[in-house]
Amino acid sequence: MNILLCGADGFIGRALAAALARAGHTVRRAVRTPRLPGDIVVDYRRDLDPACWRDRVRGCDAVINAVGIVRERRRGDFERIHHRAPGALWAACADEAVARVIQISALGAQTASTAYLASKAAADRALLGALPGGVVLRPGLVFGVDGASSQLFLTLASLPLIGLPGGGSQRLRPIHIDDLCALVLALLQRQTGEHRIIEAVGGEELSFAQMLAAYRRTLGFAPAISFRLPEALMSAGAKLAGRIPGSLLTPETWQMLRAGNTAAVGDTARLLGRLPRAPDRFMSGVQAERLRVRLLARWRDRLMRAALAMVWIGSGLVSLAVPQTGLDLLGAFGLSGAAAWVVLVGASVLDISLGAATLLRPGRRLWLAQIAIVALYSALIAWRLPALLVHPFGPVLKNLPIVAMLVLLWAQARSA
Repeated sequence: MNILLCGADGFIGRALAAALARAGHTVRRAVRTPRLPGDIVVDYRRDLDPACWRDRVRGCDAVINAVGIVRERRRGDFERIHHRAPGALWAACADEAVARVIQISALGAQTASTAYLASKAAADRALLGALPGGVVLRPGLVFGVDGASSQLFLTLASLPLIGLPGGGSQRLRPIHIDDLCALVLALLQRQTGEHRIIEAVGGEELSFAQMLAAYRRTLGFAPAISFRLPEALMSAGAKLAGRIPGSLLTPETWQMLRAGNTAAVGDTARLLGRLPRAPDRFMSGVQAERLRVRLLARWRDRLMRAALAMVWIGSGLVSLAVPQTGLDLLGAFGLSGAAAWVVLVGASVLDISLGAATLLRPGRRLWLAQIAIVALYSALIAWRLPALLVHPFGPVLKNLPIVAMLVLLWAQARSA
């Protein structure tokens, strides 16, 4: 078939384009920013008239709309991108007698409980009213290693300490992106009008906490320590995070997670001819091992940098707040009076500066400088204050794990 695929550069669109091409279909990519020869440039905020779409759909055997945004950049984006632009597309398909049209909607659209879901539901109704052969596919939470939400949940699953919103009891039935693509291919081969609305879900219903635990097992991690995050705290956090550009956590996404995301698996299983895969089979062994390395790197470096910054900044602030301890230590080097104060304040400012740079300007030179400074401090202490080497609290020996962290950060840092 000759298929127009709208949103071909999105997470679902990319997977669909590859699956359709493997199945022998000719894919015409409708995208906002062209990347490949033959790409059709579409502005989903502006192309709100059927006239914009007629040439694009003319000669097509099928049209698939996989356009979707999680949050608005401009007020009214949900309405324009999810409803009005697709509505114009449906009208153009009717004018050009394109019978096979699949709308990738969202599970829960029928509730219209958020602006996101309401805009999806409006487009669904428009399709079903305009085209007798139109099909609305409402997937649940879609898993794919390239998906933004999947990366977020996988990162959460990789943490040794996990905060579970409301205790993590929300019911979900996530579907793998490959199963969603297989559903679309199956629909393209069936008679139009046979199914109008299909809820596409995975093979197992489980709680949010159980989903994260399944991901952890697949990734080879031991069970995590978890704790309950109060829903009021999550709501407040969602409001704050919603102000950060690109954040996936917003009041709307939190509301949708809190409501759950599940449906009966019957339609999905019948169309696939099998039960869709469950979360514990979402990743192959090789894929899981690669993800494990990537996920650990994602938060491990941030954790080490935060810990190092606290050590440097804390040391500097304590020295300034309780100067007598530092002055007594400097006395062992023959420093007293104004000279001791100058060294104390200078060393404190240096420590605080190193801590700030650890957070704001990390890099190979900074790590080497810190290794050198820690080595210098340790050597001076061993020379003039040897008793600290055998102190039961090990104030000098504790520099060894700090140096090990710095060496690891230095070794894996990209060259400037």
